[in-house]
Amino acid sequence: MSWPTRLGSKAGLTLICVSFLGSAAGQQPGSYVSDAQASSKFVAKDFVPDGNLGKPAWRDAVWIKMDRDAFSSATYPLATTEVASVWTAQNVYFAYRCKYAVLNVYDGGNPNKDFWTLWDRDVVEVFLNPQPDRLNHYYEFEVAPNNLWIDLEIDLDKKPFNEAAWESHFQHATRVDEQKHVWTCEMRIPVNSTGVNKPLAANDVWRINIFRADGPGDDAHRRFLSWSPVRNDKHSFHAPASFGILKFVK
Repeated sequence: MSWPTRLGSKAGLTLICVSFLGSAAGQQPGSYVSDAQASSKFVAKDFVPDGNLGKPAWRDAVWIKMDRDAFSSATYPLATTEVASVWTAQNVYFAYRCKYAVLNVYDGGNPNKDFWTLWDRDVVEVFLNPQPDRLNHYYEFEVAPNNLWIDLEIDLDKKPFNEAAWESHFQHATRVDEQKHVWTCEMRIPVNSTGVNKPLAANDVWRINIFRADGPGDDAHRRFLSWSPVRNDKHSFHAPASFGILKFVK
Protein backbone atom coordinates (compact mmCIF):
# COMPACT_ATOMS: atom_id res chain seq x y z
CA MET A 1 0.00 0.00 0.00
CA SER A 2 1.28 3.47 -0.90
CA TRP A 3 0.36 6.79 0.65
CA PRO A 4 -1.34 9.23 -1.72
CA THR A 5 0.80 11.69 -3.60
CA ARG A 6 0.34 15.40 -2.91
CA LEU A 7 1.98 18.42 -4.46
CA GLY A 8 3.10 21.41 -2.43
CA SER A 9 4.57 24.88 -2.92
CA LYS A 10 5.46 27.61 -0.47
CA ALA A 11 2.75 29.91 0.87
CA GLY A 12 4.75 31.84 3.48
CA LEU A 13 6.73 31.72 6.70
CA THR A 14 6.50 34.02 9.68
CA LEU A 15 8.91 32.40 12.15
CA ILE A 16 12.64 33.07 12.33
CA CYS A 17 14.89 30.07 11.83
CA VAL A 18 17.38 28.69 14.29
CA SER A 19 20.01 26.28 13.02
CA PHE A 20 19.39 22.63 12.21
CA LEU A 21 19.37 20.33 15.23
CA GLY A 22 18.73 23.31 17.49
CA SER A 23 22.33 24.56 17.55
CA ALA A 24 24.04 27.60 16.12
CA ALA A 25 25.87 27.07 12.86
CA GLY A 26 29.44 25.92 13.40
CA GLN A 27 32.49 27.98 12.59
CA GLN A 28 33.38 27.59 8.93
CA PRO A 29 36.72 27.29 7.14
CA GLY A 30 37.35 30.00 4.58
CA SER A 31 37.27 27.64 1.58
CA TYR A 32 35.72 24.37 0.49
CA VAL A 33 37.15 21.21 2.02
CA SER A 34 35.15 18.60 0.07
CA ASP A 35 36.10 16.95 -3.20
CA ALA A 36 32.86 14.95 -3.51
CA GLN A 37 31.41 15.22 -7.03
CA ALA A 38 28.00 14.42 -8.52
CA SER A 39 26.42 14.95 -11.94
CA SER A 40 23.02 16.28 -12.93
CA LYS A 41 21.97 15.08 -16.40
CA PHE A 42 20.06 17.20 -18.91
CA VAL A 43 16.49 16.25 -19.84
CA ALA A 44 14.66 17.76 -22.81
CA LYS A 45 11.32 18.49 -21.12
CA ASP A 46 10.18 19.68 -17.74
CA PHE A 47 7.80 17.46 -15.77
CA VAL A 48 5.60 17.76 -12.71
CA PRO A 49 6.81 15.81 -9.65
CA ASP A 50 4.52 12.96 -8.59
CA GLY A 51 6.88 10.78 -6.54
CA ASN A 52 7.10 8.08 -9.24
CA LEU A 53 10.76 7.35 -9.94
CA GLY A 54 9.99 5.05 -12.86
CA LYS A 55 10.15 7.96 -15.33
CA PRO A 56 12.68 7.71 -18.18
CA ALA A 57 14.43 10.79 -16.77
CA TRP A 58 15.37 8.90 -13.60
CA ARG A 59 16.25 5.66 -15.38
CA ASP A 60 18.94 7.53 -17.31
CA ALA A 61 20.15 9.65 -14.38
CA VAL A 62 23.37 9.08 -12.42
CA TRP A 63 22.41 7.73 -8.99
CA ILE A 64 24.51 8.05 -5.87
CA LYS A 65 24.22 5.88 -2.78
CA MET A 66 24.16 7.45 0.68
CA ASP A 67 24.26 5.47 3.93
CA ARG A 68 26.99 7.27 5.89
CA ASP A 69 26.52 9.24 9.07
CA ALA A 70 26.96 12.97 8.45
CA PHE A 71 29.29 13.48 11.40
CA SER A 72 31.18 10.19 11.84
CA SER A 73 32.31 7.03 10.05
CA ALA A 74 29.18 5.08 11.05
CA THR A 75 26.96 3.64 8.32
CA TYR A 76 23.24 2.82 8.30
CA PRO A 77 22.48 0.08 5.75
CA LEU A 78 18.81 -0.07 6.80
CA ALA A 79 18.48 3.63 5.90
CA THR A 80 20.29 3.41 2.56
CA THR A 81 19.27 6.34 0.37
CA GLU A 82 19.70 6.71 -3.38
CA VAL A 83 19.71 10.20 -4.90
CA ALA A 84 19.80 11.53 -8.46
CA SER A 85 19.48 14.89 -10.19
CA VAL A 86 18.41 16.05 -13.65
CA TRP A 87 17.98 19.51 -15.11
CA THR A 88 16.44 21.68 -17.79
CA ALA A 89 17.29 25.28 -18.58
CA GLN A 90 14.70 26.47 -16.08
CA ASN A 91 14.60 23.84 -13.31
CA VAL A 92 16.81 21.47 -11.36
CA TYR A 93 15.24 18.22 -10.11
CA PHE A 94 16.17 15.81 -7.32
CA ALA A 95 14.90 12.30 -6.66
CA TYR A 96 15.30 10.29 -3.46
CA ARG A 97 14.68 6.60 -2.86
CA CYS A 98 14.80 5.94 0.90
CA LYS A 99 14.80 2.63 2.77
CA TYR A 100 13.22 2.87 6.21
CA ALA A 101 12.29 0.74 9.21
CA VAL A 102 9.68 2.95 10.89
CA LEU A 103 8.45 6.32 9.64
CA ASN A 104 8.57 9.31 11.98
CA VAL A 105 6.43 12.18 10.67
CA TYR A 106 4.23 15.02 11.85
CA ASP A 107 0.54 14.28 11.33
CA GLY A 108 -2.04 16.87 10.39
CA GLY A 109 0.25 19.48 8.91
CA ASN A 110 -0.84 21.87 6.16
CA PRO A 111 0.89 20.80 2.91
CA ASN A 112 0.36 24.28 1.44
CA LYS A 113 2.75 26.12 3.76
CA ASP A 114 6.15 25.70 5.38
CA PHE A 115 6.21 23.33 8.33
CA TRP A 116 8.40 24.67 11.11
CA THR A 117 10.72 22.16 12.87
CA LEU A 118 10.19 19.67 10.04
CA TRP A 119 13.82 18.61 10.58
CA ASP A 120 12.85 17.05 13.93
CA ARG A 121 11.21 14.15 12.06
CA ASP A 122 12.06 12.09 8.95
CA VAL A 123 13.06 14.31 6.06
CA VAL A 124 15.23 14.51 2.94
CA GLU A 125 17.12 17.70 2.28
CA VAL A 126 19.23 19.39 -0.35
CA PHE A 127 21.34 22.49 0.30
CA LEU A 128 22.18 24.32 -2.95
CA ASN A 129 24.78 27.01 -3.58
CA PRO A 130 24.52 28.21 -7.20
CA GLN A 131 27.15 30.91 -6.56
CA PRO A 132 30.08 28.97 -5.07
CA ASP A 133 32.18 32.09 -4.58
CA ARG A 134 29.67 33.10 -1.86
CA LEU A 135 30.50 30.19 0.42
CA ASN A 136 28.13 31.10 3.27
CA HIS A 137 25.07 31.86 1.12
CA TYR A 138 22.87 28.97 -0.03
CA TYR A 139 19.33 27.59 -0.17
CA GLU A 140 17.74 24.80 1.87
CA PHE A 141 14.92 22.50 0.72
CA GLU A 142 13.31 19.81 2.90
CA VAL A 143 10.50 17.33 2.24
CA ALA A 144 9.04 14.72 4.63
CA PRO A 145 7.59 11.32 3.66
CA ASN A 146 4.03 12.73 3.90
CA ASN A 147 5.05 15.67 1.66
CA LEU A 148 5.22 18.34 4.35
CA TRP A 149 8.01 20.75 3.48
CA ILE A 150 10.04 23.85 4.21
CA ASP A 151 12.43 26.00 2.17
CA LEU A 152 14.84 28.66 3.41
CA GLU A 153 17.45 31.09 2.13
CA ILE A 154 20.57 30.94 4.31
CA ASP A 155 23.35 33.50 4.75
CA LEU A 156 25.70 32.64 7.60
CA ASP A 157 27.26 36.11 7.41
CA LYS A 158 24.03 37.64 8.70
CA LYS A 159 22.08 37.55 11.97
CA PRO A 160 19.62 35.93 11.81
CA PHE A 161 21.27 33.77 9.19
CA ASN A 162 18.11 32.97 7.23
CA GLU A 163 15.63 34.92 5.13
CA ALA A 164 12.21 33.81 6.30
CA ALA A 165 10.32 35.73 3.61
CA TRP A 166 12.08 33.99 0.72
CA GLU A 167 9.78 32.20 -1.73
CA SER A 168 11.17 29.46 -3.97
CA HIS A 169 7.86 28.03 -5.27
CA PHE A 170 9.55 24.66 -5.56
CA GLN A 171 7.31 21.67 -6.23
CA HIS A 172 7.59 18.28 -4.60
CA ALA A 173 5.77 14.97 -4.23
CA THR A 174 6.26 11.78 -2.24
CA ARG A 175 5.09 8.18 -2.18
CA VAL A 176 5.43 5.53 0.53
CA ASP A 177 5.51 1.81 -0.25
CA GLU A 178 4.71 0.23 3.10
CA GLN A 179 5.28 -3.32 1.84
CA LYS A 180 8.82 -2.65 0.59
CA HIS A 181 9.59 -0.11 3.34
CA VAL A 182 10.71 2.50 0.81
CA TRP A 183 9.61 6.08 0.41
CA THR A 184 10.37 8.25 -2.59
CA CYS A 185 10.50 11.97 -3.22
CA GLU A 186 10.81 14.26 -6.22
CA MET A 187 11.66 17.96 -6.06
CA ARG A 188 11.56 20.56 -8.84
CA ILE A 189 13.42 23.77 -7.96
CA PRO A 190 13.16 26.82 -10.23
CA VAL A 191 16.61 28.06 -11.16
CA ASN A 192 15.55 31.70 -11.02
CA SER A 193 14.44 31.30 -7.40
CA THR A 194 18.07 30.80 -6.39
CA GLY A 195 19.35 34.15 -7.64
CA VAL A 196 20.56 32.76 -10.98
CA ASN A 197 19.50 35.19 -13.70
CA LYS A 198 20.30 33.03 -16.71
CA PRO A 199 19.18 29.59 -17.86
CA LEU A 200 21.16 26.59 -16.67
CA ALA A 201 23.69 25.33 -19.21
CA ALA A 202 25.95 22.33 -19.61
CA ASN A 203 29.17 22.56 -17.57
CA ASP A 204 27.68 24.93 -15.00
CA VAL A 205 28.89 24.01 -11.51
CA TRP A 206 27.09 24.51 -8.19
CA ARG A 207 28.07 23.53 -4.67
CA ILE A 208 25.70 21.13 -2.90
CA ASN A 209 25.15 18.79 -0.01
CA ILE A 210 22.44 16.17 0.37
CA PHE A 211 21.05 15.04 3.70
CA ARG A 212 18.52 12.74 5.31
CA ALA A 213 17.17 12.54 8.87
CA ASP A 214 15.61 9.19 9.75
CA GLY A 215 14.14 7.31 12.68
CA PRO A 216 12.22 7.88 15.91
CA GLY A 217 13.40 9.29 19.22
CA ASP A 218 15.55 12.27 20.12
CA ASP A 219 18.67 13.34 18.23
CA ALA A 220 20.82 10.85 20.16
CA HIS A 221 18.87 7.98 18.58
CA ARG A 222 17.97 9.31 15.14
CA ARG A 223 20.11 8.83 12.04
CA PHE A 224 21.59 11.80 10.19
CA LEU A 225 23.04 10.97 6.78
CA SER A 226 24.95 13.15 4.34
CA TRP A 227 26.46 12.70 0.91
CA SER A 228 29.54 14.84 1.59
CA PRO A 229 30.84 14.37 5.17
CA VAL A 230 30.05 17.35 7.39
CA ARG A 231 33.04 19.09 8.93
CA ASN A 232 32.37 21.77 11.51
CA ASP A 233 32.63 22.23 15.26
CA LYS A 234 28.97 21.43 15.93
CA HIS A 235 26.59 18.68 14.79
CA SER A 236 24.88 20.96 12.30
CA PHE A 237 24.13 20.46 8.62
CA HIS A 238 24.93 24.15 8.15
CA ALA A 239 28.54 23.57 7.12
CA PRO A 240 28.85 25.00 3.60
CA ALA A 241 32.62 24.44 3.42
CA SER A 242 31.71 20.73 3.34
CA PHE A 243 29.52 21.07 0.23
CA GLY A 244 30.58 18.92 -2.71
CA ILE A 245 30.38 19.73 -6.43
CA LEU A 246 27.31 19.33 -8.63
CA LYS A 247 28.13 19.56 -12.35
CA PHE A 248 25.37 19.96 -14.94
CA VAL A 249 26.08 17.73 -17.95
CA LYS A 250 24.42 16.89 -21.25
